[in-house]
Amino acid sequence: MAGNKADTYDIKSFKKDFLLSLLEKMVLIRRFEEMASKMYGLKKIGGFLHLYIGEEAVAVGAIAALDLKKDAVFTAYRDHGHAIACGSDVRALMAELYGKITGISRGKGGSMHFFDVKNHFFGGNGIVGAHIPVAGGYALKLSVKGEDGVVLCMFGDGAIHQGSFHETLNLARLWNLPVIFICENNQYGMGTFFKRVSSVHNFSLMGKSYDIPGKQVDGMNVLTVYREVSEAVERARKEKLPAFLEIKTYRYKGHSMSDPATYRTREELDAYKNLDPIVYLKAELIENKLLTEEEFGKIDGKARKKVAEAVDFAEKSEEPDIKTLYEDVIV
Repeated sequence: MAGNKADTYDIKSFKKDFLLSLLEKMVLIRRFEEMASKMYGLKKIGGFLHLYIGEEAVAVGAIAALDLKKDAVFTAYRDHGHAIACGSDVRALMAELYGKITGISRGKGGSMHFFDVKNHFFGGNGIVGAHIPVAGGYALKLSVKGEDGVVLCMFGDGAIHQGSFHETLNLARLWNLPVIFICENNQYGMGTFFKRVSSVHNFSLMGKSYDIPGKQVDGMNVLTVYREVSEAVERARKEKLPAFLEIKTYRYKGHSMSDPATYRTREELDAYKNLDPIVYLKAELIENKLLTEEEFGKIDGKARKKVAEAVDFAEKSEEPDIKTLYEDVIV
């Protein structure tokens, strides 16, 4: 089990504003996901809905290491947290869940296909592992054009055994592409514990098969994630070399809203809830006199207000006109 005890960093070595920004983004993601779950239950949202509750430290810590004026992020279908971490407007994200024309993908993508070019977030992709070669292709574009950018390619443990993963890692090392592959190992591929389907339990070793440095990272600690991804980003930017990180995390909800998650025990879930990344960072900040309970209440209140406004915006937005069905189909 991953833990989130601070190991080699001193929290006071980080600027207070930066620490608070990490906390604010994680809280906003949590409140957004809770509201999305509620609206799904009220049948305001249809289709699939994969929540990111419990995994917030991965997206927030990893994306904080980027310069989104030149770097890019690709991820799979559990994508709400990544979009928010990239700076996407939560109103447009909620409207997308509602299928409205004001949605981030004009109501065409829904939960699994958020896309925000302005903030260099390129999905949200519904097919397991299918976005990994696309991320590699973007990194190839950066390399060929001599651009100073880095790509984060994030995927779940269920994508590890897809051919697209292995093929892309091989080419990324062969061509020395500035791409960081991040496996968000939340322990379960849909309803199956990852150790039941993989002969290798330490996924970070897989990078070595392609001469790519690999490392396991505690994904319940946002500062650990930030530090490790920052090192990989710096190396990719300077040396144009890929990296592979297995970030160990845990989702508190089922695979999707239709999954009651009866395949795991209450004891296991409670043990991971004791490692809640938001609670942990909050406690560290309070302990180091960088935050008070009152200030945290204001952060939480602000997040709740933003999410409530996002729901109001989505409710009042128009449905897409039938003519938009054929728009944006071919670039």
